Amino acid sequence: MKPESLLRVLAFVLALAVLPAHARTDRAIVDAAFDEVFARYHLPGLAVGIVEDGRVVYSRTAGELVTGEGAKIDSRTLFKVASNTKSMTTATLARLVDAGKLRWDDPVTKWLPQFRMYDAWVGREMQVRDLLIHNSGLHAGAGDLMLWPEPNTFTRADIVHGLGYLKPYRSFRSGYDYDNLMYIVAGEVAAAAGGAPYEVLVRREVFEPLGMQRCQVGQWNRSEVGNVAQPHRREGDRNVPVRSDGDVIPATTMDPAGGVRCSLDDMLRWTANWLKPDSKNADWLSPEQRQALWAPQMPMPISRRMRAWDGSHFSAYGYGWRLADVDGVFKVAHTGTLMGMYSAVTMLPDKGVGFVVLINGEGEDARTVLTQVLVKHYTRGDSSLSVAHYARLLEQEDAARPASEKAPDTSRRRHATIRELGPHLGVYRDPWFGEAELCRDGDGVRLRARKSPLLDGIVQRVGKRLLVDWDDSSVDAEAWVDFTDAGGLRMAKVDPQADFSYDYEDLAFERVGECP
Repeated sequence: MKPESLLRVLAFVLALAVLPAHARTDRAIVDAAFDEVFARYHLPGLAVGIVEDGRVVYSRTAGELVTGEGAKIDSRTLFKVASNTKSMTTATLARLVDAGKLRWDDPVTKWLPQFRMYDAWVGREMQVRDLLIHNSGLHAGAGDLMLWPEPNTFTRADIVHGLGYLKPYRSFRSGYDYDNLMYIVAGEVAAAAGGAPYEVLVRREVFEPLGMQRCQVGQWNRSEVGNVAQPHRREGDRNVPVRSDGDVIPATTMDPAGGVRCSLDDMLRWTANWLKPDSKNADWLSPEQRQALWAPQMPMPISRRMRAWDGSHFSAYGYGWRLADVDGVFKVAHTGTLMGMYSAVTMLPDKGVGFVVLINGEGEDARTVLTQVLVKHYTRGDSSLSVAHYARLLEQEDAARPASEKAPDTSRRRHATIRELGPHLGVYRDPWFGEAELCRDGDGVRLRARKSPLLDGIVQRVGKRLLVDWDDSSVDAEAWVDFTDAGGLRMAKVDPQADFSYDYEDLAFERVGECP
């Protein structure tokens, strides 16, 4: 062998020697999964990245910022990361704990004296840590109608106040039920302890030290920042933009629970920081706080799917992270869901591997399938566990769902009349949601929420029942309407599988006046 050839061989061997033993991304397999998911689910845009041992080993994007407009998604495109914001909120709090400005077991009332829960004892006993682990005793998504649909006029002060009127359905700390409102409170606690608004804190404590240069939160100018993916919904065989941004993106009440936008590049920096901090940010967070964020804080149910697909034996919530075992491998993960935007961050710390999925369309199944294929690529390496395999399992789950869990047929509907609803017309008030008008609209009746303008629609009759058909098609969960013997108004989701954030069931309207 020629000396130069020998040197090339030695260089190759040495390069292999310094690679981590668990680094084994097969780009061809990942590319194939990317292509199949993008095509099967007709996504408007998709961004996927993988980190191994602190290095980005895969980054790929496809699709457009807005379908049909030609501007391509790239690794700098901003997506809504939705509830993946929660881990950034808990990291901000952890930085305050490291700085001695806050304790996890501080009573919430130490920082927010006005904080109350329906049960006064729970309000007094709730600690900062309780805000982060979904153990409040409230239904999943309770009070989320103060956050979504956007835009609305609810403030963070409204949310802190409104929590005092939301009735629990189980005892405090007795079980897991996902909530968003407590993260709004957590953001207010951070602001009080850190001496700056939440949006300023998360930029200062997370984005800047970790070099997440494109991430945005609070108010910002879309035309100045540029390259921003817009959410889409599926209408027939088309992707249609929904709730598109204006030139100025306003700060929103829900920022601490789900308001951050980041690029794929930034989310990969975020992921790498947790798996293998570089020398510049090794002391960004103490080992004690890193351990606290990933420690099981609240047991979570192990679903039938987790047992069947992953052989899971434990599931828990940390501070802003979901923790579980998959094929005997520790997994740290979270997802994010907002209208027309889906995200996922998944890490297998023992293997030094993490990956990010960002979608700007209706991508729930796409996210589930692609994330599962990527996980199995590292835990099993079984090529039969493909996109088609998991897509088929989801189809089987849906087919096996009992009729009681499916949306009823409401196609035979007509406008309810003034004559039918005359005795019930008026202004109604719920103690946490505020007022809604049930009043005449031409020959029909309209229900209109005063502080949530997208909750505005015509009352329809379906057989013996009444429902509200919201004018805005992006409000994709119709509501049943019922009247109580005492003159109140109650609501419930027509589709039992609708997003739990449409928490109509928590409303308790009482009539307070005549129509204007």
